Formats: sequence, C-alpha cells, structure tokens
Amino acid sequence: MLATAGCHAQSPSTGGKLPPELARRVEIMIRSRASIPPNYEMVIGPRTRSDVPGFDEITVLFSAEGKTSKPMNFLLSSDGKTLAQFSKFDISQDPKTMVSAEGRPARGGPANAPVLIVGFDDLECPFCSRMHAALFPALLERYKDQVRIVYRDFPLDQHPWAMRAAIDSNCLGAQSPEGYWNLVDYIHSHAADMGGAEKTLAKANETLDTLTREEGKRQKANETTLNACIEKQDDSAVRASMEMGSKLGVEATPALFINGERLEGALPVEYVYRMVDNALVAAGHTPPPPVTLPPLNGPRPPAAAQPSDHTSSE
Repeated sequence: MLATAGCHAQSPSTGGKLPPELARRVEIMIRSRASIPPNYEMVIGPRTRSDVPGFDEITVLFSAEGKTSKPMNFLLSSDGKTLAQFSKFDISQDPKTMVSAEGRPARGGPANAPVLIVGFDDLECPFCSRMHAALFPALLERYKDQVRIVYRDFPLDQHPWAMRAAIDSNCLGAQSPEGYWNLVDYIHSHAADMGGAEKTLAKANETLDTLTREEGKRQKANETTLNACIEKQDDSAVRASMEMGSKLGVEATPALFINGERLEGALPVEYVYRMVDNALVAAGHTPPPPVTLPPLNGPRPPAAAQPSDHTSSE
C-alpha cells in the first residue's frame, strides 16, 4: 500500500527552466525556421505538462522595441531531442449544430431531415437572387425531403432597402412560413423593380411594405399584428443574424452552410451536389445516383451562383 499510494517522483523533464544548452538549441531552431530577426529577443518559459504523450509544453515570447508578442506554444520531447508545433481543434461538436436554424421558416424536408442548408441571404443582392432561382429548385428536385433549407438575414450596408426587406419578410414569417417563402421568392425575382421607375429608397420601402401586407392577406395573417411589426421596423433580430454570420466567417453573400460546411461564391451545381451527398453519407443516408463532375481543367457548366456580393463593393 505504501508503495502504490505514496508520492510519485516528478519526471526530470518537467517543471523547471530549460538548461542553457537546451534552451539555445530551441532558440536557434525557432529563429532559423521562422526567420526571426536578430533584434527580437526570445524568452523561453519552463517545461509544463502537455496532453501529448512523450512531450512537454514550452511557451515562447518575442519582444522588440518595448512590445511583446502573444505567447507561442511548442512541444518539447521528454528526451529534449525533438521540438514540435501543431494546432489542436475541437471537433467534438456536430458541425450541423454550429449554424442555428432555430425559429426560422423552412422549406424542403422535415425538421429531422439529414441535411440542413442554412443560407445567409441579402434580398437586394443580385447574386443571391440568381442562386435562389437556380440552386434551390435543383436541390429540392434532386433530394426531395432529404434536405431542409433555411435562410438567415445578412443584409449588406451598400444595399439600401435590404434591411427593410429582411424585417418585413420576418414580420410575415412570424405568422406564416409559407407566406415568408412566397414573399422571399417574389422579392428575389423582382428586386430590380423595387425602386419603381424613379429608383428611390422611399418607393422601394413602400413597395416592400405593400407586398408584405398583400401576402399577409393571402395567408390570413393577423392584419393588426403584421401592420404593427412593419411600422415598428425592429432590426434587432436581423442584427443578431448578421452577428452570427460574422462569427461564422461570413463576409459576403450568398453564403451557404451545408450541415455546417461553408460554401461561398460561384461553384457549378454539381459540386454543391457533392457536398450534400457527402453530408448524407456522413449522416448514414444514401444519396441519389451520382452526377458526373466536369474535369477541373475542362469546360465548366453554368455556375449555381455568380461571384459573391462582397461587403466591400457592389
């Protein structure tokens, strides 16, 4: 009992400052591999235990002209003969759950569909309109109820009526998912007409409000509630959606997340099919018969979406 429960000796490789000769070898290796200028001072911290068997962790700081870098972590083998550096990523979370579809109107398959496609959309974005018209009908035709499609709002600053469109469509979507999609379909297909002949923001806003109210009547939505929402123009939910997109790395529209895998910009629809097929297989489902992909250096079919509409330009 005394032998098994007593104190264990600490490995001689951990818990202390590196010997000068070993610290010099570490410093020379880092300087040569990373081309560190000679005016940068390096401070190598003591060994600490790591979760990699056979290796301890050391922290290195760089300083010059009174400024100090963020700490960089390296692994040093127990025998002091190997220096390593690698990045560790947490993949414990299902990527599908990283992009929330909660509370959003959906089309396509049921809530438990094996593939969830979340699109960050700008209703004034011409590239979004082209993708909306071409890609989603093709996806629903090919995959039927295996895919569920949700839009999240990401109106860009350079599109003056995009925020209004997002708010109005959400006002209707709160009462009628079908009405939401009917309105989104119409706006995307008639975006060029929103400003009327005079192409003014006031006319665009007026048209959007009218379209929303008319679709609300068709869906038998509560008129008082819908009108109050349109008049209030509360953008908090849209801003929250934009913040979510930014945290996920969205910088342009359209942007899709297929079970958590991001897709931006122009790709032939066959490559989107491949991403969906891979997501189906990973979820334990059989995709439809494969589509032949074009050679990478050969002719390419028309893209499912044109180049992304970036926040920095029209």
